[in-house]
Amino acid sequence: MKPSSDRRRTGELLASGASRLELTLSQSQLDTLLEFVALLLRWNRVYNLTAARSAEQVVIRHVLDSLSVHAWANAGPALDVGSGAGLPGLVLAVARPELQFVLLDSNRKKARFCRQAVMELALENVDVVCERLARHRPPLTYARILSRALGPVQDYLPDFRRLSAAHGQVLAMMGKRPDMAHADVAPLRECAKVLPLAVPGLDAERNLLLLDMACVERHTA
Repeated sequence: MKPSSDRRRTGELLASGASRLELTLSQSQLDTLLEFVALLLRWNRVYNLTAARSAEQVVIRHVLDSLSVHAWANAGPALDVGSGAGLPGLVLAVARPELQFVLLDSNRKKARFCRQAVMELALENVDVVCERLARHRPPLTYARILSRALGPVQDYLPDFRRLSAAHGQVLAMMGKRPDMAHADVAPLRECAKVLPLAVPGLDAERNLLLLDMACVERHTA
């Protein structure tokens, strides 16, 4: 199959998936996301950034998965913690050019890829910071803090509280639905919602833990 046919098929998969997520993307935005997919696959041959090995896998497992939280990533600035290959922050930055995103990762290889992607895709609303969450000291707080498979939210709560704006929210993407009755999570129960995510083409459980940081402050003060 010719490369042009591959790209057309991948583009149709992306456009169809975005439509099923009730997200309207311009042709320019779709093209930018396809360029991101191609760049990620090129770098992946050397740097092993993802287990996905085809454009279709990257679109479904990473791009559409990232876009599945677009409705809640609706305020900025936004911080993507443990961004890895720019997921979900870089993808959401393409979908929401009106918002500013910061991609945070302590892995130099991954941060290098993100910087290259930002440059090649000409994304003016994205900054890349290579450092650990505990050392991150931005001049402003964040309206949205995003994480994707970062780990238990409660483990990072002190840093999330420090970095969140007064009425900020944490958007923690995860696979299995967390047990909010578990002793470690119980303190967050009053301030959190767990929402199922339906990622087009992905046959796997996905959930979003949405944490209201103003509520957290009231309950932990």
